[in-house]
Amino acid sequence: MLPSTPHGYPAKAVVGEVVPVRASIFRDGHDLLAARAVLRKAGSGEPVDACALSDQGNDEWVGKLVPRELGLHELVVEAWTDRYGTWARRAAVKLAAHQDVSAEVAEGLALLAEAEGAQDGHPELARAFATLQDRGADDATRLGPALGAPVARLLREQLRAPDLSASAPLPLWVDRPRALVGAWYELFPRSFGGLRACAQEVARLADLGFDVLYLPPVHPIGRTFRKGRNGALVAGPGDPGSPWAIGSEEGGHTSVHPELGTLDDFDFLVRTAADHGMEVALDYALQCSPDHPWVKEHPEWFHRRPDGSIAYAENPPKKYQDIYPINFWPAAEADRVALWEACRDVLFFWAEHGVRIFRVDNPHTKPFAFWEWLVQEVRGRAPDIVLLAEAFTRPKVMARLAEVGFSQSYTYFTWRTSQYGPEGIRTYVEELAHGPLADYMRPTFWPNTPDILSGPLRNGPPAAFALRLVLAATLVPSYGIYSGYELYENTPASADNEEYLGSEKYEVKHRDFSRPGSLAPLVRAVNAIRRRHPAFSQLRNIFFHGSDNPNVMAYSKATDDGSDVVLVVVTLDPWSTQESTLHLDMAALGLPSGGSFGVVDELSGEAYRWGPDPYVRFDPWYRVAHVMGLRRQA
Repeated sequence: MLPSTPHGYPAKAVVGEVVPVRASIFRDGHDLLAARAVLRKAGSGEPVDACALSDQGNDEWVGKLVPRELGLHELVVEAWTDRYGTWARRAAVKLAAHQDVSAEVAEGLALLAEAEGAQDGHPELARAFATLQDRGADDATRLGPALGAPVARLLREQLRAPDLSASAPLPLWVDRPRALVGAWYELFPRSFGGLRACAQEVARLADLGFDVLYLPPVHPIGRTFRKGRNGALVAGPGDPGSPWAIGSEEGGHTSVHPELGTLDDFDFLVRTAADHGMEVALDYALQCSPDHPWVKEHPEWFHRRPDGSIAYAENPPKKYQDIYPINFWPAAEADRVALWEACRDVLFFWAEHGVRIFRVDNPHTKPFAFWEWLVQEVRGRAPDIVLLAEAFTRPKVMARLAEVGFSQSYTYFTWRTSQYGPEGIRTYVEELAHGPLADYMRPTFWPNTPDILSGPLRNGPPAAFALRLVLAATLVPSYGIYSGYELYENTPASADNEEYLGSEKYEVKHRDFSRPGSLAPLVRAVNAIRRRHPAFSQLRNIFFHGSDNPNVMAYSKATDDGSDVVLVVVTLDPWSTQESTLHLDMAALGLPSGGSFGVVDELSGEAYRWGPDPYVRFDPWYRVAHVMGLRRQA
């Protein structure tokens, strides 16, 4: 793990997460080294965790730490001359070469004399000390106990050389676990009859196993240039407009749309979610409709054209006449300060109403400096807040937003469909889990969003939705789906447009979630499996196994102590039967090589006897995946 990001921001972890530490440690000469990593709460000298680092060769040392507390920490790497190890290596080499070891015996006696308990306390040390003094014994007998593993374990820490050196303190920010792990469900409250009616959906979603109920903006919607159905430039009678065109005469970012209810109704929804073990996430969209109160009260907060009119948002060829982007760098410093504080206060307003998770709309269109400032404000006042960056943008921009402090990031999973190649799922997941990004960018996988109907979902069969669900939910610890996914909504706006035909962004949708044949049973099963297996709550533990067929992908996850191991096999083809012989790395599964093992598919309940090279077959209208808990079944 990098001790900080490439630009000096803190690396990230969550409470209880196993954090890998890697350091390059070397010195002049031939003496051996010992090293450890120490984790402290920032501003405190007391370690909260420490681990010995082990030498992997080529001066690379590794270890693992586990933070236990929210907030900013400091990681320090300490190294020193290993006096015992240096002596033991020299003594063992001379002994093996049948050379005189009298000097080594004398040095060993001197080392043991320094050790606590060597003469009258610890039995292993006392035995080694006494045996070294036995002049009647041969060299191997005299040195044997002192060179043994029990003595080595005791003396490496005790006999530290005075040349201990330490790295500069390096920052690590520790979030609560929800920043890494969670199953999200997005819905539009207006399609359910408002916030109170939406609360009636919470029990259903909790039963499906979701942790987070995510809502698009719930604020008043502007009427000027309101978009019509499918984004039409002119709204028809009764068209509700886009929730992201925030603000009207009824209020702005701290108001609730009257058609959705009141703040009391919102509070009721938050409490209902909490009663069912869920949290409410709210969209944090820093933009305004032309009718937003800020437009009249603070015209200096917006971009103006040469003719004096305020510029609306554009992403050619798209035009968003119903949205005014905010100018985060107004000419006067006092105006900038007032604007930034107003944006901050919006977030804290909703935090006071029980929202501790925010999905941030288009953060890449706002200054990095603003986000860096806001993140520090959040961490200082409410360190349990989770910020999800909705930034489907260039990779380096996405990474920089994660660096400055966003807790989670949307990713390119939506567009990854093949297993191999530079654009493949496997390549991408390995980059996220094992590359430098893993130290500070936490991915969340969404097969669909209100803006994106992509890949095999476009006009796709139910199997496409099933296999993408399994992939999203088992490849990384955090994933989400947008309402309608379980009903296989699959009609794109056009052959070239990734949005939905009849997009819910511009109209109210009425769905029958109780209809037979939905994906709900699979959703419930997958979420239950995720909760049963701690291995699915980790990112860096994924291991890909071989497959003869590129349309069949196999991967496993294991907890650090090996107590939970899961094996997932998924077809990537929703249209036709696929078969493959897998080539399992038995060591990665914690199993002996060459043998067979019993497994139970937790999706179907079927039992199998597998070896290192099992055969699998997927008929997508019947089965798209195996999900197997090896340790649980062993």
